[in-house]
Amino acid sequence: MNSKEIFYPESRFGGFTDIDGTVAFFNRVNSLLDPSFVVLDIGCGRGAYAKDKVFLRKNLRILRGKVDKVIGIDVDPSARKNQFIDEFRLIENDSWPVEQDSVDLAVCDNVLEHIENPDKFFSEVCRVLKNGGYLCIRTPNRWSYISIAARLIPNKYHHKVTSAVQEDRQEEDVFPTFYKCNSIGKLKRIMAKNQFDCVVYGYEAEPSYLSFSRIAYFFGVLHQRLAPGFLKAVIFAFGKINKNSV
Repeated sequence: MNSKEIFYPESRFGGFTDIDGTVAFFNRVNSLLDPSFVVLDIGCGRGAYAKDKVFLRKNLRILRGKVDKVIGIDVDPSARKNQFIDEFRLIENDSWPVEQDSVDLAVCDNVLEHIENPDKFFSEVCRVLKNGGYLCIRTPNRWSYISIAARLIPNKYHHKVTSAVQEDRQEEDVFPTFYKCNSIGKLKRIMAKNQFDCVVYGYEAEPSYLSFSRIAYFFGVLHQRLAPGFLKAVIFAFGKINKNSV
């Protein structure tokens, strides 16, 4: 029996815990969808979650077929291999290759930590979203023990460390991190500044990064259960844009 099954025994039935972060985040994303929507997957990647053996979690992440169109954008040309998008567009400069007021819902999953200029990022989000459109963000919290450890490790070594603690993580899926907008307070302020009615909060799933050691996993479980919101490992943010607000 592995550490997850010991500390979260419900995971023996279905493969996911009651606090699974991907299930929680994409459950809410799915609840906002409409069949007529155009969805923008920001930093869509290669769709590595195709290998997820947990059917429910994998199915929640797949938005293609649930909406009219899923457009994926990324700076990495290999993201065109993503089988879960209808159309891929390569980001080649600061402006995204997406028309103004053309998107109903934008998903930004584990991307914001890689953004060096958050103001430009959010200006592009605002440009492409329709009035009343949704933005859904999941990103590491810069004040969590995981992010603090990551910032102590030079970017050039991130792929080695990440591969060691996440056996399914490929080197080509590891990118430099900046954590310019990765606190609850900063994210709330920048979303409000960009006309979003939003909710931003800390969330912590099971400590999968610590699966390499049962003792480390135990302390990760304690942190998951006892840490205050501002120290949680991940930040969830959901916003609805009102372009008519002053």
